[in-house]
Amino acid sequence: MKRKVLLIYTGGTIGMEKNYETGSLTPFNFEAIFSKIPEMRLLECEVTVSPFEKPLDSSDMGPEQWQIIAACIAENYEAYDGFLILHGTDTMAYTASALSFMLRGLRKPVILTGSQLPIGDLRTDAKENLLTSLYYASLYEREEAVVQEVAVYFEYKLLRGNRTLKYSAEYFDAYRSPNYPILGQSGVHLNVDREVLYRAEKDEAFTVDMHLSQDVLFWRIFPGMTLDYFSELPKVKVLILQVFGSGTIFNSEKTVELLRALRRNGTEIVVVSQCISGGISFGKYENSNVFTRIGAISGRDMTAESAITKAMHLIGNPKYSGNFADWFSRSLRGEMNDKTIDK
Repeated sequence: MKRKVLLIYTGGTIGMEKNYETGSLTPFNFEAIFSKIPEMRLLECEVTVSPFEKPLDSSDMGPEQWQIIAACIAENYEAYDGFLILHGTDTMAYTASALSFMLRGLRKPVILTGSQLPIGDLRTDAKENLLTSLYYASLYEREEAVVQEVAVYFEYKLLRGNRTLKYSAEYFDAYRSPNYPILGQSGVHLNVDREVLYRAEKDEAFTVDMHLSQDVLFWRIFPGMTLDYFSELPKVKVLILQVFGSGTIFNSEKTVELLRALRRNGTEIVVVSQCISGGISFGKYENSNVFTRIGAISGRDMTAESAITKAMHLIGNPKYSGNFADWFSRSLRGEMNDKTIDK
């Protein structure tokens, strides 16, 4: 039985080809992808291409485009066995994270991939990424999808979407999942580590939750910066602070008072680490205790991309009744360690 995969082309380098006369990159009609990669016809799956009306650079991707992708998956969920999203590399981790929260009760693979070089380049990584992503998007055993989550495939590795970050702008091996094992790896055989795959609750039906608030601000702390800016901020619903190491910030009464003022103003404060690996551990160092005192929320070992999109999805969402901090502190789609990181 041939599986059916819907390929959603949003834009990005993978859909470009080089004009060897001018040396410039130009987009091609992605519906003609079979002529570029005839090997696609050898796959044991049927591929339908659904391109964006106007392909976008990934820097133009945001909540509106995430909602378009989610709506497309919802509309075609029953008709297809899997979904492959071709995406520019710069913001792919944001899109993957956002979709993981928007698609609840997912029972089918949603794979994102792209490339560092255009599909028409002689040394392109696009063909391998695309072909193997299609394998993962159509991988079933005993009539059940092996992958039932939003994942990123890049350079022989399948990674959990909301655990992924772009690590390199130069190398083909551009993505990492520093705080979670890889889901699968492509070599001579197509491998999957079933022990680390995400599964929705058995009684959770598939639904799409389009809610995304843009009332979220991300701020990276650096040595010597003044926090006076905080007192000048308009009211923001969620402030995500990317702080030092396992959760430290300048130890001063002024810091405490400025952060307390934000909390009194109704702003939720989420804390994530500037370190690629590891996470937040309030109380490990004295300079992290300020966050406990003001009622800040630990982002634990989440990526910045995941913390941002999770906050956008949760804040003001009527489907998550109750306390924002309680919901944010839960692992909703395998995006964070379930337990507080040990001191």
